Amino acid sequence: MPSLPASVPHPAAVELRCWRLDNFRELRRLRAGLRDAMAGCAHRPPGDLAERMAVVATELATNALRHGLPPTEVRLLRDHNRLIIDVADHDLDAKPVLDEDRPLGAGGLGLQLTREFAVDVGWYIADNTKHVWAGFPS
Repeated sequence: MPSLPASVPHPAAVELRCWRLDNFRELRRLRAGLRDAMAGCAHRPPGDLAERMAVVATELATNALRHGLPPTEVRLLRDHNRLIIDVADHDLDAKPVLDEDRPLGAGGLGLQLTREFAVDVGWYIADNTKHVWAGFPS
């Protein structure tokens, strides 16, 4: 199974919002907060981009809650013409891997959806956190 490419997204990006998640029940708050943040953006994303970003944020946060070490932190970043979802956990040993052979409906498609919806995707380790990120045009 291939791993995501290791890379740091847009180092000059500015944090717009941040959510700390300790359990799956908080995913609803993340989605609502992300939609609110997108609605309030001066450069509102086109079309259904906010919905696709909410799906990606939920998928990446679910992976972090399920496979990582708490707490999970989700950040919405902006760098010029990019919006970035950056999801962090504290399991430095577990690399994000794509299961490209898994059939639809068998679960585990979060990273595949992320690659489909985002223009670029990657991961990196900084300090004591592992980050998986996805970039979107703004």
